[in-house]
Amino acid sequence: METPIARTSRWRGLLPRKRGRWAAGLAAFVVLAGAGTWTATADDGGPAVHRQDRMMRVDGVSIDTSYFTTGGTQRRPAVLIGHGFGGSKNDVRAQAEQLAGAGYAVLTWSARGFGKSGGEIALNAPDREVKDVSRLIDWLADRPEVELDAKGDPRVGVTGASYGGAVSLLAAGYDKRVDAIAPQITYWNLADALFPDGVFKKLWAGIFVTTGGGCQKFEKQLCDMYERVAVSGKPDAAARALLTERSPSAVADRIKVPALIVQGQSDSLFPLGQADAMAEAIRGNGAPVAVDWIAGGHDGGDLETDRVRQRIGGWFDRYLKGDKGADTGPGFRVTRTGGIDSTDGAALTRGASSDTYPGLSSGGETIDLGRRTQTFRNPAGANPPAISAVPGVGGGLSQLSSLGVGLSIDFPGQHARFDSAPLDKSLHVTGSPTVRVVVDAERGDAVLFGKVYDVSPDGKRQVLPSQLVAPFRIPQSQQGKGVQLTLPAIDHQFDAGHRLRLVLSATDLGYASPAEPTTYKVTAAGPLNVPTAPALKTAAATLPWWTWGLPAAAVVIAALLLLTARRRTATPAPDPTLAGVPLQITGLSKKYARSADRYAVKELSFRVEKGQVLGLLGPNGAGKTTTLRMLMGLITPDDGEIRVFGQAIRPGAPVLSRVGSFVEGAGFLPHLSGRANLELYWQATGRPAEDAYIEEALEIAGLGDALARAVRTYSQGMRQRLAIAQAMLGMPDLLILDEPTNGLDPPQIREMRDVMIRYAAGGRTVIVSSHLLSEVEQSCTHLVVMDRGRLVQAGPVAEITGSGDMLLVTSAQDVAEPLVGKVAALPGIGSAVRTDDGRGLLVRLDGATSSELIAELVRLDVPLTGAGPHRRLEDAFLTLISGGSA
Repeated sequence: METPIARTSRWRGLLPRKRGRWAAGLAAFVVLAGAGTWTATADDGGPAVHRQDRMMRVDGVSIDTSYFTTGGTQRRPAVLIGHGFGGSKNDVRAQAEQLAGAGYAVLTWSARGFGKSGGEIALNAPDREVKDVSRLIDWLADRPEVELDAKGDPRVGVTGASYGGAVSLLAAGYDKRVDAIAPQITYWNLADALFPDGVFKKLWAGIFVTTGGGCQKFEKQLCDMYERVAVSGKPDAAARALLTERSPSAVADRIKVPALIVQGQSDSLFPLGQADAMAEAIRGNGAPVAVDWIAGGHDGGDLETDRVRQRIGGWFDRYLKGDKGADTGPGFRVTRTGGIDSTDGAALTRGASSDTYPGLSSGGETIDLGRRTQTFRNPAGANPPAISAVPGVGGGLSQLSSLGVGLSIDFPGQHARFDSAPLDKSLHVTGSPTVRVVVDAERGDAVLFGKVYDVSPDGKRQVLPSQLVAPFRIPQSQQGKGVQLTLPAIDHQFDAGHRLRLVLSATDLGYASPAEPTTYKVTAAGPLNVPTAPALKTAAATLPWWTWGLPAAAVVIAALLLLTARRRTATPAPDPTLAGVPLQITGLSKKYARSADRYAVKELSFRVEKGQVLGLLGPNGAGKTTTLRMLMGLITPDDGEIRVFGQAIRPGAPVLSRVGSFVEGAGFLPHLSGRANLELYWQATGRPAEDAYIEEALEIAGLGDALARAVRTYSQGMRQRLAIAQAMLGMPDLLILDEPTNGLDPPQIREMRDVMIRYAAGGRTVIVSSHLLSEVEQSCTHLVVMDRGRLVQAGPVAEITGSGDMLLVTSAQDVAEPLVGKVAALPGIGSAVRTDDGRGLLVRLDGATSSELIAELVRLDVPLTGAGPHRRLEDAFLTLISGGSA
């Protein structure tokens, strides 16, 4: 009888089967010692997972391993998990335990040169690290509890991130016993990753070597290669060949196993193009492929660990266990909305997906950039360099990019800039934009760095999606004629009214540029072509089960209300001195789930008064969402207290009836009108109809005649306003809004700002969490800034933004460039930059006082019209969360 696993093995007919070929290798693979057994029991009462630590030898090199099973001799598939560069087997223990608990035999190991393993780092050389994996498979084949496809051939999958992801691909290419792989945030061609288009990625390469323990830890030819390229600043053919032969791309035609490819959007080391190349090759070999673009990457951000592990488990269930009902997920998924639940690390994100992977050029629109020619300089020594991604800073820049804060720097005279007209509608780019340009260099090769910015309608803010930049080397043979440049692959929405800005810079901090000064001339020879992946569908924000029928919805709501009522517990006595204070938080702390000493929120204290619109700010992971959840009584703090009008907050506390809240993704029944949805929601609360104040809430929300229309006809902005109106029902004294402007265009954002201001004008209080700093600055009266769970600063907006050493000086006439230089050279002046309109100066004081500056400007005959402190909320925010260094 043919078993399910045998049936699912038929696709392996693409490969010649091999019987016992690796048996001879067992003689070279010796168990030296058993270092003990560790047992853990899953929280949900699952089977106990046992761990056995062993030191093994391959060709005289010690390899430190751990083997995880739930015991017994029942046959099961096996999984190998590799670790990231600079890590060890300990980094993947949690995933190993999870897979073992799900019915796999799991083997982890520390790669050569890492952890307790011996040997030199050979960057996944076929005859070293890849051979080690084959020897580990040999060992698994000899285990009585491991499923076999044939003698010496275990049913095995391989996964891992970064360095471990690459070895999973290589193992599939070199060892035909591998049955499925799930590489994560890794490379397809290491030469292309570190020498893209012949330009040396010096900063990442240096971090790579340092993370490995220094050049002395590497195989000698690798160390020699790195030092040679680092000194010359230009990769040679031998360097490219050495890295290419150790890359998965070298065995592209041999990787014919089901592959789940997980790649990071926030990754300047191994960008999305690497995953695109591996997907195209493996799919071309006839194997099943799925691609998942997560929010984070090597530059930081949310790695979506829990979701990714779950998806890998489903992938292996399908292709190792033969479970045809296993959920392997869509052919392509991309994470689109940012944020992290700092309570348990789960991503507060929404995915977009399609049945098949669209590649990096699916769909598309053309964006005109004009045809003008621009000339700029490559400075001597390539200094100062432009700044985009800054590897090794913990993902700060890429995370701020997702907050709508731009930190990239392109120095005047060192770049060409081509702007589009303002967009008449929003544009979602998914893939790699391309553009055709004509480049001329005064001498030698032209080395340029291309990026596409998202520029705000007023032109004062530009955001570089994920801080990504692409290098280009244009040799003399290609100069003077059109060349097509492929820019970094991104998934980013450009809102209506915004511009796309193509920048070609002569330098970049992360790369080596020619040291000799030269002049570049660049002409945009065609439009910017942007892919839109039209087949992608974003996950619905509504609660789909509501559409199954109102009776079922009513039953669920009633059950939830009953459960909440039963959970109400005794709370501390009211504090009469705080009866008129909407909110006071004192010493609030909440640890991460399953952590004894890591805090999502720690010792947080602040107070909010009536009539205030308070902005809650902080980068992703700052603890904002956790704080709001505790404030709404959804989770319980570990320490400290929250008082709303003097009443202590606990789940189900009666005072919560005075709190209204809006969380992104409110569900509405699409076939009902806006008014009917609100009435249904209020009825479900069980409170009297006259207490709803529906008319008042609707007047503030400003929906007008749209209330009579079905919600399915609403725009995104109207849905947001309806959700705000729902939060306002009962006219709560304290209104909490979490990211209320997500998905809105500029006019809709302005309307939402007016809604918040109108609501607070009646003596009520609004707390809004948002990443749109410019909107917070215009709509909020007070701010609370958090970072890493702690309070950084609290106070009026004017007080927080008014501090600093930056002065804005305005003039009755244009400020000439020579004058800018004179002001910058004055004693006690750090810098002086002309404003965009040319009639002002932004001056950073470095010892001088504002009165001394004004006196000098008068002496220089500058017709002053005003002078005063200047620091936008964006500047203040970046300074606060960087500890004052920004």
